[in-house]
Order: sequence, then C-alpha cells, then structure tokens
Amino acid sequence: MNVCQQCGACCASLRVDFHPAELADGAYAWGAGVPVTMTLPLTPAMVRMKGTDDAVPRCVALLGEIGVAVNCAIYDGRPSPCREFSTEHDACRRARQRCGLPPLAD
Repeated sequence: MNVCQQCGACCASLRVDFHPAELADGAYAWGAGVPVTMTLPLTPAMVRMKGTDDAVPRCVALLGEIGVAVNCAIYDGRPSPCREFSTEHDACRRARQRCGLPPLAD
C-alpha cells in the first residue's frame, strides 16, 4: 500500500477544478472519465468535483477513512489535477497538517 492509500488528506483539503472534456461523456484520455453526477458546473470551461469546496471539504469520490485507508472511487478516470498531484507538492504537506497527519519522511 502506498502512502496515498493511507492518507487521503489532499482529497479532504483541496478544490478540484478541471475542464469538462475530462467528464465521462467527453473526450477523456484516461479511463472512463469523471461521472457528471460527481461534479458541479462552474463555467462553460470549468467544473469542480463535488464536496471539494464544502465548509469541511471531502471529495465525493473519496472512500474510506483519512489517515487509515482510502481509495478513489474513480481512480482510473480521475481528473488531471488529481493525476498531477504528488507528495512532493507543498500542498501535500499542508493538507496532511490540516487533517492532523504527520509530515511525510523525506
């Protein structure tokens, strides 16, 4: 199990906005794409994963318990911001801190 499958802090801390072409009914390059029902329209060129801008954020696709065991319900079709995110981002450190998790070892 990699550290991300135990963590999930990014999925409970960050907004996830992306182009509608990544939706399941679009021309998505990976997997089936993001189900439209898991998103909110923002503009004609931008959608957001539901739950990621709630007062207590948690992506609608996140399954499991943060810091224990998590996974993404749409992992193969997850949007580009999720694909591009890495534990090397400072945002990862901040998300872990926000969720009460210790920093990752270097």
